[in-house]
Amino acid sequence: MTTTAQYPTAAGSAMRWLDGITAWLDRRGTLAWVALLVVSFATIWPIGLALLGYLIWSKRPMRDHSTCRTAPFASRMTASRSSGNTAFDAYRDETLRRLQDEQASFEQFLERLRAAKDKAEFDQFMSERSEKRCKDAEETGETGER
Repeated sequence: MTTTAQYPTAAGSAMRWLDGITAWLDRRGTLAWVALLVVSFATIWPIGLALLGYLIWSKRPMRDHSTCRTAPFASRMTASRSSGNTAFDAYRDETLRRLQDEQASFEQFLERLRAAKDKAEFDQFMSERSEKRCKDAEETGETGER
């Protein structure tokens, strides 16, 4: 009975070890997974095949890794902390506020630009459509008179 109690702990430690490896590879990104896959195929192909099956099953390379996306926001979190110098903190806060305002105005500009482009394309479509209808009406009028 003591032997069955030891198996779950051994399996649990192996699973923790594998979880640690996958977490390490996830932090490194998709290229780390691809490199491991290539090395495993080059050394022992059944392990490479098993790893390929695992990657396809778990969709690991296609995952949206949070470490890649949160890196730009990490600097914002540290920027809100006080540096101890009030003049620098005020300058930093003002600069960040100004940059956020510029980003918002630029995004509004891009939105207006996209809307203008869409309107121009739609107007062109409508004028081509009306020209085609006039042309079709003229052609049917000419063929009807004969």
